Amino acid sequence: MEAYLKRLPEVVDILRGIKEIIISNIVLIGQTPSFTFREKKRALLFMERLADAMVDEVTTDDFQNPIGIIHGTDETKPPIFVVAHLDTFFCRDIVHNYVIGENTITGAGILDNSLGVGVLTSLPQIFRQLGMRFRSNIVLAGVVQSIGKGNLRGIRHLLKVWEKPIRGAVCLEGVELGRLNYYSDGMIRGEIECNIPRTRGLIHKFKPNAILILHDVISQMLKIRIPQRPRTRIVIGTIRGGVDYGNIAYDAKLGFEIRSDSDEMVRGIYSEIQDLVTSLGHENEVALGLKTISNLSAARIQFNHPLVKATVTVMETLGLSPISEPSESSLSIFLAHGIPAVTLGITHGYNYFMEDATMEIEPMFTGIAQVIGTLKAIDSGVCDNEQQLA
Repeated sequence: MEAYLKRLPEVVDILRGIKEIIISNIVLIGQTPSFTFREKKRALLFMERLADAMVDEVTTDDFQNPIGIIHGTDETKPPIFVVAHLDTFFCRDIVHNYVIGENTITGAGILDNSLGVGVLTSLPQIFRQLGMRFRSNIVLAGVVQSIGKGNLRGIRHLLKVWEKPIRGAVCLEGVELGRLNYYSDGMIRGEIECNIPRTRGLIHKFKPNAILILHDVISQMLKIRIPQRPRTRIVIGTIRGGVDYGNIAYDAKLGFEIRSDSDEMVRGIYSEIQDLVTSLGHENEVALGLKTISNLSAARIQFNHPLVKATVTVMETLGLSPISEPSESSLSIFLAHGIPAVTLGITHGYNYFMEDATMEIEPMFTGIAQVIGTLKAIDSGVCDNEQQLA
């Protein structure tokens, strides 16, 4: 491992030499729309690119997660997973033409997560260019139905049906270079919907406004006592409703997220919100309902786990300063299965979640080198003897 650490700066230079291959994969993937639940075209392209790169196996599971497998040299070693979610927030109606600048690529969904998928697709050619072999099989998985209402169904299913042990995993996200996620919070994302009857029957003394009722909901949510320990917060993320400026809104929706490193705290706050939604619905004589969009349990490996320590060493060797925060992503599902894993960002970017989202090209080579260094660390055995999952 120490010998490979010394080689990492050289790896960055080699990656610059094949940037056309990497950029081509990013653009091809990114210009193929992949809205959650509609990832089929991108999944097929992912498999085609892996087949063109002559990986040893290309297949899908029965949930349509596309998978490529690069055979290792030691059949006794469990596989190492590298994953990136295929879906983005942008539907087909959004223009998906990418613009390549001198040191940037701009386009809808590039930061979350077309960049990550493009790099994942490029790994077979990168390994070949570096003359690199692993003892373990390397499983390259593009997972579907991950974000929003997808609720990480793709990775949940993949790990549920994967019968053999997994040595470790690296999850790829487009940004931000320097992120090192090794734990996830407990989380519930919910949606509160208000609907006011338009037909005969219930007669209101004062005609209600769905947006104003959700305003009352928000006011009550802000009164919920939030402790400093365990770390807990409620995020009001979206609110939408109404038709035009001059008419009362009959329908409106509110999206929120509860996050804490205590699953008990998350469930307790969600129960409080259920009670206040029921109460305000009765008091205002409207249909006011709450439903769960997605949820996760808190899971982690400790900072002194050999995988985390090795990843920090790789990052620092490349001049990166690791920044650790909780990650509500595929990482949490690996950790929940007792599989050591980390999430890494590939490059820097801006205009996140916007149609003109932009990634920087030059830092990407350092980002890919850290991924390769982390895979080498797992292959050297940092996850084999110690699994400090809390």
